[in-house]
Amino acid sequence: MSENHDHGHDEHGHDHGHGHGHGHGHGTTAADSTANLSSDEIAECVVMPGSMVVKAEAEAAGLYRDYEGQRYWFCCAACGPLWDADPAKYANA
Repeated sequence: MSENHDHGHDEHGHDHGHGHGHGHGHGTTAADSTANLSSDEIAECVVMPGSMVVKAEAEAAGLYRDYEGQRYWFCCAACGPLWDADPAKYANA
């Protein structure tokens, strides 16, 4: 197991160029999903900065972790294991 957690996400078989083609099943782009939501309803993925997340959708899909009293949401299933490997790295970023 490598100690390098580069997480370019290429190894996960999906693109984060955000045509949003990695299986979320929304039928919309990330920008469309968050356009009419308040800042309380969306978050930025801490593992893939720049990727916006609808909190309720992430929670329904299990794409979040609670750490030191705070909740963190992820843009896709690949981000959870990366977080799990070093949560302090991402929480303090």
